[in-house]
Amino acid sequence: MSEVLRIEAGELSADEIIDALNDGRRILVDVELAGGRHEVVLRYDGETYHCDTPTNLHRHAEESEMRGCIDRMGYADPDG
Repeated sequence: MSEVLRIEAGELSADEIIDALNDGRRILVDVELAGGRHEVVLRYDGETYHCDTPTNLHRHAEESEMRGCIDRMGYADPDG
């Protein structure tokens, strides 16, 4: 199993996050949500990208869908 990468939301670019996922890394993103700090788990199983939030599990079949989710949810650096 690959090493877990812990980041703050906005710390890495979407490209860096996607590259880490494609390398098999599981990413724990610390985000502020609903007035509290929460952890979101991003992972890729070789076929499907997963975004596990405190309230929902999102699945994306395409890298472009995952990239859109990362950008939309604010997990990546918007300037990166």
